[in-house]
Amino acid sequence: MADHIATTRTTTVAAGVYAPGHLGELTRLVPFEMIDDILAVTGRTQARTRLLPARVVMYLLLAGCLFAELGYRQVWAKLVAGLHGLPIVTPSGSALRQARQRLGPAPMRALFDLLRGPAITTAGQVRWCGLLLTVVDGTTMVVADSAANTRRYTKHGCANGTSSGYPQLRLSALLTCGTRSVIDAVFHPISVGEIAQARTLARSLRPGMLLLADRNYAAADLLTTITTSGADLLIRCKNGRRLTTTGRLADGSWLTRIGGLPLRVIEARISITTTTGTRTGDYRLLTTLLNPRRYPAAELVQLYHQRWEIETAYLELKSSILGGRVLRSRTPDGIDQELHALLITYQLLRTAMVDATDTQPGTDPDRASFTTALNTARDQVVNAAGIITGTVIDLVGIIGTNILNNLLPDRRIRTKTRMIKRSNSKYQARGPNIDRRSYPASTSINIISPDP
Repeated sequence: MADHIATTRTTTVAAGVYAPGHLGELTRLVPFEMIDDILAVTGRTQARTRLLPARVVMYLLLAGCLFAELGYRQVWAKLVAGLHGLPIVTPSGSALRQARQRLGPAPMRALFDLLRGPAITTAGQVRWCGLLLTVVDGTTMVVADSAANTRRYTKHGCANGTSSGYPQLRLSALLTCGTRSVIDAVFHPISVGEIAQARTLARSLRPGMLLLADRNYAAADLLTTITTSGADLLIRCKNGRRLTTTGRLADGSWLTRIGGLPLRVIEARISITTTTGTRTGDYRLLTTLLNPRRYPAAELVQLYHQRWEIETAYLELKSSILGGRVLRSRTPDGIDQELHALLITYQLLRTAMVDATDTQPGTDPDRASFTTALNTARDQVVNAAGIITGTVIDLVGIIGTNILNNLLPDRRIRTKTRMIKRSNSKYQARGPNIDRRSYPASTSINIISPDP
């Protein structure tokens, strides 16, 4: 009986080691009561007392995302590392695996659905002309090479008839620009394209949003789906696409129709000048914002670069958190569970970052360092902060203080498109003559009016 009490106490304590929070301390965002409600709704509350209750497994999965380089036994060791003097029971790898299987993907999916959405902030950078700036794009991720995963997530085929080393999935997300918080996300095998996933993500678009996207998303049926949601759009279009002119506007932009949808076309020549010379490129944008006085063409062109916010978010997911590693799980249900836990962890860190920058009015959320938030959260897990009796520590205060003490400089002007700064393979090396220095730069935008 004493052993049973000690075990119950240990699992309860360990469950609270990583309880991310909102506004003041991390436990306010994902408290035990919220987890218990999620488990009850999804029917995953354990029927009997176990060494690893479902609540504990939920926090274990979230902590696993903070320590992606470790197996779950090592993650457990991190969870209990700060619980000095308490009776600790160490579950076996098999027990941890069975506990995750019992839990299934539904609770994590429900928790993500509860926590996703735009971060609440007073920062003006997230809106333009009263519209919430959002962005959609997709990426690929690799999963463990097991028979079960390969049946669901196929490997990418190569031109010589072989395939890539690991199965892959395609993840598409709808994010808020500025805070980079996740509004919605879906993932499928790579056979499902980004356009199909974008149609699903349109369920989370609302009136008052402005969606930014690259030219891959300029398909006629998708444009109609987006506008049906009530949201506006600003999407790049291929320069060679034939469009009929239905009207001309005073600022040099012009009107057209795609699939019966009235759109405004903005063609611009963008020049970036540095001490090394001037580089020029042409852009064509489509938008449902038809009023040139209320929505000037030049401002929309400047606004479009915020589409790159989502590329930074994917970098944080795949590189900062995962470190370029393959997802651990060896079954499709496990992948579902793990990827939703990853998205939840990312969202919680982003929430803590926005809370921090909001305490200093006028601070751009872009200046908050994601790696600072991530490493501070890891430290708090290892220290078991706020869990040991008699200890009262404001976790968001610790993360927020570190973020504000290590703010990033204002963003520099982008002078080039994507560039690999350090190749991860000798076959990707671009040669020794690539100039990787940064230069002071100035940008000029000229709106191009089509010939009559």
